[in-house]
Parts: sequence; C-alpha cells; structure tokens
Amino acid sequence: MPPEKTLLLRHLDEVQRSLLWKVEGLSDAPLRQPMTPTGTNLIGIVKHLTGITYGYLVVAFGQEQAGDRMSDGLDDEELFFGLDLWATPDESVEELLAAYRRACAAAARSIEALELDATGTHHSGNTVTLREMVLTVLLDTTRHTGHADVVRELTDGRVGSRPGDPMSPDDEEYLRMYRARITGGIDRDTWMAYVRGLPGYDPAVWEEFRARNS
Repeated sequence: MPPEKTLLLRHLDEVQRSLLWKVEGLSDAPLRQPMTPTGTNLIGIVKHLTGITYGYLVVAFGQEQAGDRMSDGLDDEELFFGLDLWATPDESVEELLAAYRRACAAAARSIEALELDATGTHHSGNTVTLREMVLTVLLDTTRHTGHADVVRELTDGRVGSRPGDPMSPDDEEYLRMYRARITGGIDRDTWMAYVRGLPGYDPAVWEEFRARNS
C-alpha cells in the first residue's frame, strides 16, 4: 500500500481535478449564475475553496503562496455574509480559476515539503497538524465538488466526476425509466426487466460482485 501522504495527495488531487472539470467549458454567465435558493454557484465554489486551500494548507504552515494575497478582502465585513461564495463583477472568472489552480499547486508543495505531524496555526489561533488540515480540506473539497455535480447537471446536463465517467449513463430513456422507478411510476419487476433487457447486460457481473462482497 502507498504511504499515507501519497494516498492523501492522490485523493486530494483527484477531487480538485474533478471540480475543475465541473467548471470547464462554461462561459462567464453560467459560472456566476445562482442555481439553488441558497445561491450556490460554480465560480463561488471555486473561490471559496481557493481560500480554504491556501489558508489551511499553505498559510497555516508558513509556506509560500503563488503571488495571491490571502489578505485581499479580509477587511470587508461582507466576508461574514457570503462574500467568499460568489464572484463580484470586478473579479474575472478566468483569474479565479487560475488562482484555484495555483492554490492547489501550492498546497501540494506544502504537503510534500512537510511531515504529516508538522504543526501550524489555524486562523482561529489553534495549533493544528498538517494531517488534520489535509483531511479537513479533502472533506470540504469533496463536499463542495458534490454541490458542483448537481449545479453543473442543472446548468447543461453534464454529469460524472471526470470525462467518460462510466457511472453516468447518457441515455435519456434509461434515465426516464430510472426516475420512474424512484418515484414509483414503475415497480421493481418492470425496472429489472428493463435493465436486464439492455444491450450489454451481463448477469455474471452481478454474480461476481455478490460473491466478492458476501
């Protein structure tokens, strides 16, 4: 098994790449558009995680940033009322995306340079370990990338965690039947008859899965 730090870096990099894929290919307006009653928007997720990634994995351990000043905006009381969760008109979405990429790279350098038991200072003043902060950022990034999954699907239908994700069928009839099963429009027998009749259905796949997990 790979060392703990290698695994943590790998998982963090994977979810960061997934988030960047979620915002790929969209113009300015849909990136800024609030898509839920609470205002969740794609570029706001990226902006928020830029601050989290820098603050928890770089600044807290006295490591070098990449030209981005974490003090920008910290003297604005609106920060307590969601300023880090949306892009202001004078903030370029291109620059916000670039800043997130720089934050991810700076965080990776910080993790590689330090031991997981190394201590730093959280913005609250508490002493924290690098391991604790990596897990915190991994948790927060995963949570918000899940938000981005839903927002992107509502925006233009893109689903999955990466290009060509096999867990996300691009078949409207399948999705129609699946929604019908969820809502009770069809029963289990009808649903299972449908999926077992799909091209490529292989009953051995389920039997192998069951055998491995029994």
